[in-house]
Amino acid sequence: MELSHVLLTFAAAMTPVGELRLAIPLALLTYDLDWYVALPVAALGNMVPVLILVPGLRRISAILLSFPNPAGRLLLWQQERVRRVQGPRFEKYGSLALVILVAIPLPMTGAWTGSLASWVFGIPPRRAIPLIAIGVAIAGVVVTAVALSGIGLGRIILVD
Repeated sequence: MELSHVLLTFAAAMTPVGELRLAIPLALLTYDLDWYVALPVAALGNMVPVLILVPGLRRISAILLSFPNPAGRLLLWQQERVRRVQGPRFEKYGSLALVILVAIPLPMTGAWTGSLASWVFGIPPRRAIPLIAIGVAIAGVVVTAVALSGIGLGRIILVD
């Protein structure tokens, strides 16, 4: 196990589009890391942006929305999209919807979207960060299981 592969897995998990969906298969298939290394490394890497975004989005948004600029318009667009798409779920399930949003490893879900949703729906950081961490743990287990199943199936098909 090379340290560079562990660090690259950690970094891949921090990306807003890839997150665990990229980092865990990358670690298992490309870097040949064991699942029990890949899963915690990717989960920890996925939480790094959360620890910055959740407490910082209120301040960042105040700055970005204080004057006309493309980043402010993008933030407003994302805020409206999250409110429109996730609003009914948050009305029905409350803060638990944050866990569900992060735990489902599909495009436009995950820790980054969960961080944005916590800001949009006014969930305080002390509550949001543990909820997002639970969702990251669940998503990590799901992605790891799916990746390992695919690897196993591939070996069966290719060997037999």
